[in-house]
Amino acid sequence: MSEITVIGGGVAGLTAAITCAEGGASVRLLEAHDRVGGRALSTGGPYKANLGPHAIYQGGVLWDWLTARGVMPPVARPLLTGVRFHYEGSVHRTPPLSLIPPGLRLRGRMAPVDQDFRSWVTDHSDARTADFLSALAGVYTFHHDPGQLSAAFVWERTQRLLLTARPPARFVIGGWTTLIDALERHARALGVQIATGERVHALPEPPVIVALELRDARQLLDEDTLQWASGRTVCLDLGLRERRGDPWIVSDLETAGWAERYSAQDPSLAPPGEQLMQAQMPIGPQETADEAGLRLERFLDASFEDWRDRATWRRRQVMDGRSGALDFPGATWHDRPAIDRGDGIYLCGDQVAAPGCLAEVSFASAIEAGTRALEHARSAALRPAA
Repeated sequence: MSEITVIGGGVAGLTAAITCAEGGASVRLLEAHDRVGGRALSTGGPYKANLGPHAIYQGGVLWDWLTARGVMPPVARPLLTGVRFHYEGSVHRTPPLSLIPPGLRLRGRMAPVDQDFRSWVTDHSDARTADFLSALAGVYTFHHDPGQLSAAFVWERTQRLLLTARPPARFVIGGWTTLIDALERHARALGVQIATGERVHALPEPPVIVALELRDARQLLDEDTLQWASGRTVCLDLGLRERRGDPWIVSDLETAGWAERYSAQDPSLAPPGEQLMQAQMPIGPQETADEAGLRLERFLDASFEDWRDRATWRRRQVMDGRSGALDFPGATWHDRPAIDRGDGIYLCGDQVAAPGCLAEVSFASAIEAGTRALEHARSAALRPAA
């Protein structure tokens, strides 16, 4: 069987490499940076902030895959208190009461692929409810107006992630670097050869799995069709001195913003006496990142008392095309860039044709890419020599 090369050592690349190695292939993984992990790495030092994935969802493909291999890291459950909602210019302990009855009526309905979420909700309730439910989806879409997206895309995720009595989110204790370390150990134990500091400028002999961000894959493969919609948001990580009464989560039902204290369920993410928070505000189509950043800070002013005076550390970043795939009306995950690019080249990542929420798409596509690369390698081994 011919060697399989995996380009990119993030969660998708590591998962693809493990899938191939489990199938008996010789696997070489090439990572451009000095260590594997990509966007899934947490910051070093006393504040362990995540750039990319934050949660693993119980019952999803990632949860089941990690559990089956015994590499699931310790996880924390979400809190059941401390959720707040920002609307009508202030922070409230409950969402608008008028939102609850239509929300309950919509539960269990199959939303259409071809209709936008806002108009679909309006058809079954009213415009105000549609606006609030659209903004609520900002936490996982990172889009300035989730109501523009496919109703099926938004409603499936909103029901699963936000409108369930038992929230499926679990948080990796110590940050996602803990998970990356577990995946790297498992890959090496299976014999995967990992080479860091290896930037690839031309494809090696197939089979090859390209596990890069879509824009980087587009350049490497020289395929202009490798494009798909994603979010664009300003993200602010903050270390804050503790204050009794701070909320755990604040959802901005006016602008699709979101703020969450991740150290509330995992105190190891920040030094003693401090807490780690991440807040994000989607950037509007006619707006600069700085303008969105000012809106984000005003949102925090309303949500966390004296946060500016309590700040001990901060990191601001713009996440543009780095927060997973978004499906607009008329499209589903099947329509995204295909995993099989032909001639023994396979693609995986969070914007390709695979099901799931957020990071689950990376894992699902990586498993599929690894499976197909194995089939290619086996079939090549059976071909008679020329």
